[in-house]
Amino acid sequence: MAAARSGGRPGTSHWPGACWTGRARGPAAAAAAAPARAPRRPARPPPPSPRTAETTTCWGSSSGTWNEINEVPFFDIQLPYELALKIFQYLGRTELGRCAQVSRTWKVLAEDEVLWYRLCQQEGYLPVASISDCSCWKLALQDCYIKERTLRTNWKNRIGAVSQLQYELGKVLCDVHSCDGVAIAGYTSGDVRLWDTRTWDYTAPILEPVHGSADPGPQPHVSFVRINSSLAVAAYEDGTVNVWSLMIGREPIHHYQHNQRIQALALGLEGAAIATASGFQVKVESPDDRGYWKTTAQFEIQKLVNFLHLVPDVVGSPVTIAAAEDMVYLLKAEEPGKVLHSVYGQPVTCLDVSASEAAFGVKGFGWLLNETNKILLYNLETGQCLTKLGSSLGDFTCVNLQNSPPWMLVTGNKDRRVRVYDLRRSKSLCSLYAHHLGVSAVQMDDWKIVSGGEEGLVCVWDQRMGIKLWEMHARHPVRHIWFNTHSLITANIPDEKNPRGASIMDDDLTAHRRHRGIIYAYEFSVDQLARESVLPICRSSYDEVTGYNYNISLAVPYDNILVT
Repeated sequence: MAAARSGGRPGTSHWPGACWTGRARGPAAAAAAAPARAPRRPARPPPPSPRTAETTTCWGSSSGTWNEINEVPFFDIQLPYELALKIFQYLGRTELGRCAQVSRTWKVLAEDEVLWYRLCQQEGYLPVASISDCSCWKLALQDCYIKERTLRTNWKNRIGAVSQLQYELGKVLCDVHSCDGVAIAGYTSGDVRLWDTRTWDYTAPILEPVHGSADPGPQPHVSFVRINSSLAVAAYEDGTVNVWSLMIGREPIHHYQHNQRIQALALGLEGAAIATASGFQVKVESPDDRGYWKTTAQFEIQKLVNFLHLVPDVVGSPVTIAAAEDMVYLLKAEEPGKVLHSVYGQPVTCLDVSASEAAFGVKGFGWLLNETNKILLYNLETGQCLTKLGSSLGDFTCVNLQNSPPWMLVTGNKDRRVRVYDLRRSKSLCSLYAHHLGVSAVQMDDWKIVSGGEEGLVCVWDQRMGIKLWEMHARHPVRHIWFNTHSLITANIPDEKNPRGASIMDDDLTAHRRHRGIIYAYEFSVDQLARESVLPICRSSYDEVTGYNYNISLAVPYDNILVT
């Protein structure tokens, strides 16, 4: 009866094995409740083995340190510390975190600096750092993940700074190229300028040409500019090619002359190989072992070259891929030119190369002959066509193979769409309706796509979701796009280099601002944002009547008004 009454008494516990916390009525109640509780005997631990007892005594001693561990317990065996570290190096960061919760010994092993340094190297963070550069590589990897997550958020929401790289001399922009945040631009005045967007120093030094002060009269226009990590190259309308070293100074280190206008210019990603196409001739220049420049190879092509690329990561003599109307050539030094692709009446509309493959768009005959516009992928070693991608009525205007993720390729078309292809399945992953006048430039990474159109619109897309994140508009067509994890450089280059009626007097060659073209530099990294580098609308005053409506809450014009 006492047990039955205890079930409804306040303060009692109904969990199995719990004691009754109510007040006892007497010895009879206590005796009645006693048989209901089963006796609980403490479990007797097994006697420790000699090894376990010895190890426990050694680790538990106050005189020992965790860095002096010689043997690590692995279930029923013990391993030396070096051998246990060899096993742990195959674990990822999640598995190492779980192993650190097993015991204090495993925690010391799972937080070894060698393991976390290797994880940083494997995942692409701090690739040039040594193991002695950081005291705690686990925190370094955590900081890298936080920065990457912040950068992706800033990209998606367009949080950052944007600047205009302008050259105020009243001349028209001709060509732009960039590499690792350094942009080079050529103008109709013959000037070639550099901007280093990594330091926010936009003074734009001038690269002096060879034909600068000695030749009277106006200088020839710049046709093409290229830049890599060590060299800058510019080709002019009169057939002159100037080469500068980014390490020495503003004077050219090499120049040579073509007899005709240059149609294409190529510069290798690394090294010092330059390829130029003029008329029916392709010339490759590079320095020898002593640093003297010379003509490495010279080829005669049957047709005019439209596109020219140097194959990256080539050991020895440079390899050039040239597209001349409806033919694609593979050009190697000391070997005759090899025809990689040739179909009469199907001209090549775009070209890009990687270390082992070449991708180019070809114009078909139309639906009548069941030959639409396609992207062809060739293997450079075997010379065989690997796959044919796409089937569109519009011409493919741009293709990016070199900067795309492995086994992926992104293209732009005159039919206003950006397409991403999986090269393993020869299948289109997504098709984005991007630009109503056609796509002119495109680049992608593992999660986003940046495209530019003929109408002057730059769009940033989420590739997996297939949605547009944001856009930016300028007057002229987008001819250049380059980005990395935290920076974006775009160039709007006008097609008309000599606009008439753009100023007060028709005889004045000074172009109005709206005819010159523009270069934009975006910075999404919070660590590299300067204090004054906010959006132009946030730096505007009351005198400006127009502006852009992004991130207007960063600053307001009346912050500088003094209260009297």
